[in-house]
This record gives sequence, structure tokens and C-alpha cells, in this order.
Amino acid sequence: MNWWDAMIAIIGGLVLIYAVLLVLLVLYARKHPETVGMRDALRLLPDLLTLLRRLTADRSLPKGIRVRLVLLLLYLASPFDLVPDFIPVIGYADDAIIVALVLRAVIRKAGHGPLERHWPGTPAGLTLVRRLAGVSANQG
Repeated sequence: MNWWDAMIAIIGGLVLIYAVLLVLLVLYARKHPETVGMRDALRLLPDLLTLLRRLTADRSLPKGIRVRLVLLLLYLASPFDLVPDFIPVIGYADDAIIVALVLRAVIRKAGHGPLERHWPGTPAGLTLVRRLAGVSANQG
């Protein structure tokens, strides 16, 4: 096997993994239609980024949670996404889904106290963040 064959196999594998991730993303979005819409998510963005930064800096949270939050912030700041942002509709959906999954894990592990303590926005925005994360006010 020469190096061209190896390169083609690696690229083929990466394309296959990418396709599987896209299918999983679409299936997740269809399975969870109750999640926050893109317009609402974009309005929440400044408060959400502030929340993530504050939670990351909160030394009372377990280190594992803070590491997840740092990785999330790095992913959001990275120019590389699972789905490129220039693709209409689903371009930002991967970011929203990843944020939702990380927030769900943080809230379930740390409870609602840190979320409420660090939320910089309105109560309606906090309700949207809970909906985005797939948790209710009495869960956690």
C-alpha cells in the first residue's frame, strides 16, 4: 500500500465520520423540536457567553465542569465547526446543540444554583436557557 492509498483511506474515513455526525445532528434536531429556535438562541448569545465565562471562573464548581465549559468556549471560538456556519439554517445548529448538551450536563451535575447566580439576563432569558438545556426549573 503506497502513501496515496493511505491518504485516500484517511480522507475517506474523515468524510464518513463527518457524514455520520451530520446525520446525528439532524436526528437530534428532529427528536428535540422543543429546543429553542435559532432566532431566540441568537438573541440570547451575549448573555449566554457571559454565563459561560462566569461559570468557567466559578471556583466553587467542580473542575470537571469548568473543563467542559472551557472546551465549549474554545469550540465556539474556533473557526472550525462540525457544520460550517455559512451553510444556511444548520450552520449554527451544531453550535446551539453542543451548547445545549454542555449546559444540560452542567446543570444536572451542579444544580440550578450556579445557573441562576451567574445568569446576567432577564428571567425570560433564563427560562429560554433552561429550555435550550432541556431542563425545567424544578429539575437538577
